[in-house]
Amino acid sequence: MVKASREYEIVVGRNILCDAGKMIKKIAKPCTVCIVTDDVVNNLYSEIVKKSLEDEGFSVIKFVFKNGEQSKNIAVFTEILEFLAKNRVTRSDIIIALGGGVIGDMAGFVASVYLRGIPLVQIPTTFLSAIDSSVGGKTAINLDCGKNLAGTFYQPSLVICDLDILSRLSRTSSYIFSDGIAEAIKYGIIADEKLFNIILNTKVNDCLEDVVTHCIKIKRDLVLKDEFDKGLRQLLNLGHTFAHSIEKCSEYKISHGHAVGIGLAMAAKASYKLGISKDNLYPQIKEVLLNNGLPYNTTYTADELVTVALNDKKRSGEYINLVLPVMIGNCVLYKLRIEELRGVFRMVIEANK
Repeated sequence: MVKASREYEIVVGRNILCDAGKMIKKIAKPCTVCIVTDDVVNNLYSEIVKKSLEDEGFSVIKFVFKNGEQSKNIAVFTEILEFLAKNRVTRSDIIIALGGGVIGDMAGFVASVYLRGIPLVQIPTTFLSAIDSSVGGKTAINLDCGKNLAGTFYQPSLVICDLDILSRLSRTSSYIFSDGIAEAIKYGIIADEKLFNIILNTKVNDCLEDVVTHCIKIKRDLVLKDEFDKGLRQLLNLGHTFAHSIEKCSEYKISHGHAVGIGLAMAAKASYKLGISKDNLYPQIKEVLLNNGLPYNTTYTADELVTVALNDKKRSGEYINLVLPVMIGNCVLYKLRIEELRGVFRMVIEANK
């Protein structure tokens, strides 16, 4: 259970997607439900969710957009809003975000502004979205200048996480599954050395429920302390200043999770070179990344990356907060002057050579 500006339940279980309608009926009377999804997830899971809703008396409409980070833009955002208006969706109706992080961010942002806010249910279908974007209430779209530059804080009314979907994903798309592993590694570095060691020494799919619940609890606790990202919650951005720059430079050909993996390695290097961590954590972090098929370096130059990083949403005036590890399980916010950022990027990229 998460209690922030809105209290909501996170249901984690196996083979529960077919019960989505029953779970949603516990929080809402039968109404119109708009499933927002992409063209890949639509073919896999939308009919299961639609049937479960209709069996419980809900009317279902659906908006499907093209899979991929490139769709997380203001044009698609506007199309969804117009679709809701044309279908006369009201404040008592519901939006379901069925899919990965792009869908969760997009549908969440739409739900937060359409009619000044209508109920949102998150049903994540990727490991990454299950432990990260579906929980905590951050919504966003990308702008031409950078990632997640327009959005809101808007908590869902319910999160439904079916572990069978995630297990299936680990077998059918190891690349997408490893995106989630990168975020799980991040949680371990931030707050839980035991979690980090589990991922280092065990196949994640063999202990999936434990990893998912550990990650959700860490995020829950940080959100409860700092819902609107003014302080401690920023620890969840470990590696992300580097990662968002890498994603944008690649025109999103490098996925978020894989970019985060590189960002974690870069943050470890920066922490050691800046004297934040007494021990060099980079070898451990590189090992856990390699063990899980994740990259640890980039071919982009410091100048290419820092140009994007200057538009990072974590920038505040002439400063930017970097999250740096002190040790595995403990990170700090490091206030860096903007003019020093290029030097930090150069320092960690030179360490790749």
